[in-house]
Amino acid sequence: MKKYTLTRINQTGSISAALDEARFSINYAELLNPAQYEAVKSVDGTYLIIAGAGTGKTRTLVYRVARLIELGYDPQSILLLTFTRKSATEMLNRASLILDNRCSKILGGTFHSFANVTLRKYSKAVGLENNFTILDQSDSEDVINLIRSQSGLISKEKRFPNKRTLGKIFSLNVNTEISIKAIVEDDYPHFRDDLEEILKVSAAYKSYKRKNNLLDYDDLLIYLKIFLQELSPAAKSLLSKLNFVMIDEFQDTNKLQNDIVKGLTQLNNNLMVVGDDSQSIYAFRGANFKNIIDFPSQFSNVKIITLEENFRSTQPILNFANRIVDASLEKFPKNLFTHKKSSNVPMIVAALTENLQSKFVVDKILELREEGIPLKEICVLFRSSFFSFDLEIELSKANLPFQKFGGMKFVETAHVKDVLAFLRIIFNNKDLVSWFRVLLLHEGIGQKSAQKIIDEISENQIDIKQNPEGLKTKKIFSKVSALFELLHSLQSINETPTEKAQKIIEYYSPIFQEKFDDYNKRKKDLDIFLNITEKYRSLESLISDMSIDPPIDSFVDLGDESSEDEFVTLSTIHSAKGLEWHSVFVIHALDGYFPSNRSAYKIETLEEERRLMYVAVTRAKNNLMISYPMNIYDRETGTTLSKPSRFISDVTGDLAEGYLLEE
Repeated sequence: MKKYTLTRINQTGSISAALDEARFSINYAELLNPAQYEAVKSVDGTYLIIAGAGTGKTRTLVYRVARLIELGYDPQSILLLTFTRKSATEMLNRASLILDNRCSKILGGTFHSFANVTLRKYSKAVGLENNFTILDQSDSEDVINLIRSQSGLISKEKRFPNKRTLGKIFSLNVNTEISIKAIVEDDYPHFRDDLEEILKVSAAYKSYKRKNNLLDYDDLLIYLKIFLQELSPAAKSLLSKLNFVMIDEFQDTNKLQNDIVKGLTQLNNNLMVVGDDSQSIYAFRGANFKNIIDFPSQFSNVKIITLEENFRSTQPILNFANRIVDASLEKFPKNLFTHKKSSNVPMIVAALTENLQSKFVVDKILELREEGIPLKEICVLFRSSFFSFDLEIELSKANLPFQKFGGMKFVETAHVKDVLAFLRIIFNNKDLVSWFRVLLLHEGIGQKSAQKIIDEISENQIDIKQNPEGLKTKKIFSKVSALFELLHSLQSINETPTEKAQKIIEYYSPIFQEKFDDYNKRKKDLDIFLNITEKYRSLESLISDMSIDPPIDSFVDLGDESSEDEFVTLSTIHSAKGLEWHSVFVIHALDGYFPSNRSAYKIETLEEERRLMYVAVTRAKNNLMISYPMNIYDRETGTTLSKPSRFISDVTGDLAEGYLLEE
């Protein structure tokens, strides 16, 4: 009698999990920890991989791709969607290195690149010509500006949102499905009266694109969603060829992308999404935290696998991070742990003033460098770009090179440069560059008019120290008479730099509001600038510090990693996600700043601020130092802020050492 060997297979015909691991060329069980291995060997079904910070989510995805191919699946039946082309390329390259070139043939890319390829192939199914042109952000803004101009909405008499603002409003509307009306009221309330015209521009923009066979980035996702939801024969043909769908950084998906994921798994529910609910920090871009939180209820028979072993940070840092996220109202339970031991617990430093905080950070960076820690392994993180302004000045004084990511350097922001130009003129009325900048801010003063005034200044025919009454007879000065009156009044040597800056900002305010659509957000920068001026007794010292050239400007070759070319990283927390450093400072952890007073009004925004703190803390590998200045006057609310961030205020002594920094 002939004997047979029977191997159980599942309903779809794929080989079950009870496999002889010896058949694989890669020893997955040995190379991965138990949780990673469980995710990698999962085949059919719907999986949510909760990957805590630093737990090797990319490694998990890469090895799963390799294992599916070793199981015999066609690479073209595996779809891996990421948020950047760089991460997609990196994953496919890594998979190819651990297995072979078959891994590079899977369908990998961003949501937008996959949409582009799909829509060109199945264009007729969604009523498109396959030779459609894709508008990048700049192109989109130019089209919007064309419509804006043709609609007669640009005039000197009435303010109307510029092309960039309109582009942001339209994109947020598409990606979040929040109405344009609600977006305008929340983010641009000063344009509330223009809502009807904004809606007309939106409709005209859509019509223009359809007529001219144009798609912007958001349209790629809109048409892909429509294509999948209508489930035409063409869509069925595509979906029938997809065995597995994998999504990276799922916590960053928006409403539109979540609908696309649902559409991709209509016929075959072999779906694996990987993400960390505690790192969902991009709501301002349209990301929807609920996508990952509600995933188990939106898809059937979801299995949750949690990656908790951290390969980045020491256990004291992870204990601190776990405490922060434990207080989250909505979360998937996880407890980060590591085999990296250390007795060096995080520091929480309360500094008497903001400047003392900056000096502490600078001194500590110098200490770390003496201990052999390269500058490139040191990072200072902050909630908002303007929190680092005072620190930038102190770093420059100490000749410590730095590079800033996320937001512009303090002296590079247009509105701060405007205010500084006024102060420079007071200090040196022959500063013709500053004169030119200030004059051009005024309506009715163009290049030629400004040059005529500057010529008279350079020839000593005009001096702001003289009474401006005598200038009224000159026609060219009629449009800037108020400016000369202001500058003349600021000649008093008894006024402090802060008093002078305050008067300048009051004068500049209407110009500022006319110049910037997002002036309500930029205003905080000017408040911070006033705070900075308070530590100066002379205008000369203030201007000297503000005029220091950023050290990074002297870099010739950033690829040369010599000690001379190293720099400390300054970064917003949003820009630092996914990165890591040996030593991390988190500054301005002050309630009212982090979280901001505005964020505290809504549970959703407050919880996102908590997640932002978690992301900041988990960037540190060995040293974590959190600091906050006490007695900061917040000009927006008219209150003095002095309490540590509520996210760290209840951290116990076994998790962090507290310090008070006084002069």
